[in-house]
Amino acid sequence: MIDINLIRENPEKVKKGVERKHYDPGLVDAFLKLDADWRVGKKEIDELRAKQKTFGPESREEAKAIKEQIAAKEEATVGLEKERQAILEQIPNIPADDVPDGKDDTENVVLKQVGDRPEFGFEPKDYLSLAGKLINTEQAAKIASSRFGYIFGDLARLEFALVKLAMDTLTPYGFIPTIPPVMVKPEIMKGMGKQKFLEAGDAFYIGEDNLYLVGSSEHSIGPLHMDEILDEESLPRRYMGFSTCFRREAGSYGKDTKGILRVHQFDKVEMFSFVKPEDSEEEHRFLLAREEELLGKLKLPHQVMSICTGDMGFGDYRQFDVETWLPGQGKYRETMSCSNTGDFQSRGLNIKYRVKSTGESKYVHTLNATAFAVGRMLIAILENYQTESGEVLVPEVLRDFVGKEKLSIPR
Repeated sequence: MIDINLIRENPEKVKKGVERKHYDPGLVDAFLKLDADWRVGKKEIDELRAKQKTFGPESREEAKAIKEQIAAKEEATVGLEKERQAILEQIPNIPADDVPDGKDDTENVVLKQVGDRPEFGFEPKDYLSLAGKLINTEQAAKIASSRFGYIFGDLARLEFALVKLAMDTLTPYGFIPTIPPVMVKPEIMKGMGKQKFLEAGDAFYIGEDNLYLVGSSEHSIGPLHMDEILDEESLPRRYMGFSTCFRREAGSYGKDTKGILRVHQFDKVEMFSFVKPEDSEEEHRFLLAREEELLGKLKLPHQVMSICTGDMGFGDYRQFDVETWLPGQGKYRETMSCSNTGDFQSRGLNIKYRVKSTGESKYVHTLNATAFAVGRMLIAILENYQTESGEVLVPEVLRDFVGKEKLSIPR
């Protein structure tokens, strides 16, 4: 959640940031009204309690009346606090001043393009034409529903090779390999600032157990240090989470309905960092550099995007995306995201660190970044490493693990 003191002390700045993200700035005024009434109520309760302490045994009736007043005030204040909290949860993190303004993904800004697009002496095929029987969405639809798929043979081996590449690349930078839970409580999702993810119906919910399936390892790694005060010397703390992820893709009706680009279930390696506030911008660039390092090892051409205010996440202060060139589709498609959420998530989850020199506790900053969204990387490899004969080469960096130079693709 956003810093309450920032709203109180600089409401116009918050309103501007909220409006830049295309949310209603009136939420700020609504919060301030409820907050003022709540603070008045708390003050009146404190005054009544102070007065209550002045009564002796002979003032039994007056003490009883004060007790009843306190109970009534507390009931009203609890109601105000719930309303106030509900409004606060609707206020997004405000973007950095230099984030590009825009209404949607059409106004994101290309920061750079890296790598040469492959030149083929033939018309490149899309990944479904290349994969043969290694991808089967038709049978998956019969067994589960649409937007699921079976991945077989060398493509499955390629998945584990990608996970190993991520682990081997990131571990030397201090990332701790992690396999986190894939279900979390509703209050955890809210603490992580994922209200819009829930409201959009994008999360799968298990009502009997009151749990949500995670849409990313971020959702269960972020709360790992909830209600803790970390030592300053232990920062940054970096985790590399591998998990299966689940999304309804509620807002993507009619988009990418075939294949495995946009599915309900996919595997992902995610980076997550807990850092001191003064280090978060540098850590953001560091995470982006790790994404590019991984793509460089795979020799995949890509472009880095600065995400505009209308397309960035609800809890993001700044967001970059990396889009990889898919020759079979003739365009760049998003394969990685990289977000700095500032202290937005740590406030919702109460994660702090102790400043060694002063003993003061401060909220950490949290950041998340995709290492590999595996399905999308399989697509990128299939399309970029195809040959005229319809075969697909294995990227050199993965060949030792896969055990061959080209994929075996049954037709």
